Amino acid sequence: MGAQLHLNVNILNAGVFGGSWRHPENPPLSSWTPEHYVRVARAAEAARLDAVFLADGPVLEGNLEHRPGNSIEPSVNLAHLSAVTERIGLVATLSSSYNDAAEIAHRLLGLDEVSGGRFGWNVVTTAGAAAARNFGRTAEPAHAARYGRAADVVSAVVRAWDDAGTSPQERPVVVQAGGSTDGLELAGRFGEVIFSASQTLEEGVAFRAAVRATAQRHGRRPDDVVVLPGVSTVIGSTHEEAARRRALHDELLPWPYATARLSGQLGLDVAAYDPDEPVPLDLLPEPDDAGGSQTFYRLVLGVVQREHPTFRELVRHLGGGSGHRIVVGTPQDVADDLERWFRAGAADGFNVMPDVLPSGFDAFAEQVVPILRDRGLFRHDYTGSTLRDHLGLPARPLPLTDRPLAATW
Repeated sequence: MGAQLHLNVNILNAGVFGGSWRHPENPPLSSWTPEHYVRVARAAEAARLDAVFLADGPVLEGNLEHRPGNSIEPSVNLAHLSAVTERIGLVATLSSSYNDAAEIAHRLLGLDEVSGGRFGWNVVTTAGAAAARNFGRTAEPAHAARYGRAADVVSAVVRAWDDAGTSPQERPVVVQAGGSTDGLELAGRFGEVIFSASQTLEEGVAFRAAVRATAQRHGRRPDDVVVLPGVSTVIGSTHEEAARRRALHDELLPWPYATARLSGQLGLDVAAYDPDEPVPLDLLPEPDDAGGSQTFYRLVLGVVQREHPTFRELVRHLGGGSGHRIVVGTPQDVADDLERWFRAGAADGFNVMPDVLPSGFDAFAEQVVPILRDRGLFRHDYTGSTLRDHLGLPARPLPLTDRPLAATW
């Protein structure tokens, strides 16, 4: 673990909560404008964050009446942001399930070149029948098949980058997020930055240790892997103000949106149950048997096992569907929480998901980051120009272990 932590901001539409777009501080369709992303990216660069991150999926969600979806494809968006920023890293999500390796390698290497070596690729294995139908399939591929293909695609992309030899940072950074057994193997083999969704400190410590051990088993140095748990922040000047802000998010949340998200995570039709009925633990499968995103299924299952909530309580705990850990409090409280996780070995830093954008991020950048600096936990200025520089990652090729090709799709 380095002496200082790393910080990304996830520009997740209008904010991480399902009703963020309805918040009085937000124009409802702000996230559909390029200016929205420029505003947050410039603020993040002024705060000297490592990177901005854009999530995405190759599908138009069917619930746009309840929440605006992702508006601008990430590689297009980040190409624009690279022209209006100078130092901050730029991380985009692109599916390994529904993109061609040669095309990804070409597109992302171009982004790395035009940004001066600031680019990272978040590799995802796309879950969900809706995305599968977008590509002419009747159902999503099995979980193991998605990860088998991901290994092949990442291998091909990384080899193409190494053969090209033109990246300003030697090679764009490989980012990965996956808490399943297959996801952990992919992370240990290829991932340089790992996004995680740990809910408790103990889970965070165990996950980071498992990722580092898997990387070492693949012939890599554990310190060459940076683990960044997602954390949703709700910040107020007092505890009471923060609590009121958190309660407002529950009021603004469209219930149909929340139940649809939870149904997808649990594999149950949540709308068929009384919201105040306890979640039936006996109907939930073992994590390795679950479909969809096993990462978030494991997260939600852990909450159900620990807290035995009703459906309404579970929705509130998850912030309406994001599923990442939520920290509510003053800037001091948030800084204390991040420091505790960092010093305990549960995180090398954090993927910060503000409740509302841009105001929630402004509070983080202007009030939390200075506290972390005063404690010697975060940089005062950039010391390099590339994303690898910011993350302290070596500018050298990662060893690629052999693996049989996945089954033909």
